[in-house]
Amino acid sequence: MIDPPEPSEESAEAQRARWILDSARGDETAFAQLYDHTVSVVYGLVLRILRSRELAAETVQEVYLMAWQQADRFDPERGTTQSWLCTIAHRRAVEKVRAVSRYRSREDRYGAGLGSSEPHDLTWEDVERTLDRTDVQSGLAELSELQREALILVYFRGMSHRELAEALRIPLGTAKSRIRDGLTNLRTVLGE
Repeated sequence: MIDPPEPSEESAEAQRARWILDSARGDETAFAQLYDHTVSVVYGLVLRILRSRELAAETVQEVYLMAWQQADRFDPERGTTQSWLCTIAHRRAVEKVRAVSRYRSREDRYGAGLGSSEPHDLTWEDVERTLDRTDVQSGLAELSELQREALILVYFRGMSHRELAEALRIPLGTAKSRIRDGLTNLRTVLGE
C-alpha cells in the first residue's frame, strides 16, 4: 500500500491559520489541533530561553492561553502561525526571565539585610511598614481610577508594562504614561 503524500508546508500553514481563525470564533477543537501541531516548536524555543523544564512547561501554558485570548488578532498577511506563536512565546519567556531575576534580586537584598550585625527593633519595623502601607493606600485612593488601576496591577500584582497594556487593551505608551503619572501624583499626595 502506498502512503499518501505529506502535505506541503504551504498547505500545512494554511491549515494552521484556519485553526487560529476558527479558535478566534471559539472553536476549541481547532485550538486543540493548533496546539498539537505547534507545541513542540513553542516548547523548544521557551526551554532554550528559560533552561528549566518546569518553567518552560508553565510558560508554554501561558503562551497558549494568550494565543487563545488573542486569536482574533492573528493576521495571516503579517506572518505565519509559527512566527506569531513564537513571538508570543519569546516575549513571555523573556518576561519570565526578568521576573525571576527581579525576584532573586529582592531575595538577595532581603537576605543581605538579615545577615547584618546591627541590632533591629522588629516591632518598630512592623509599625513602620504598617504606617507606610496605610499611607500608600490612602495615597492610591486620591488618584484617578485609571492611574490607581495601573499602579495596583504593576506594583502589587507584578505585571510588566506590556502585560498591563494587554490586560487593559491599551497601547504600551498609554500604559507607561498612566504608571508615570500615577507615581508622580502619588509622590505629591504622600508629600515626597
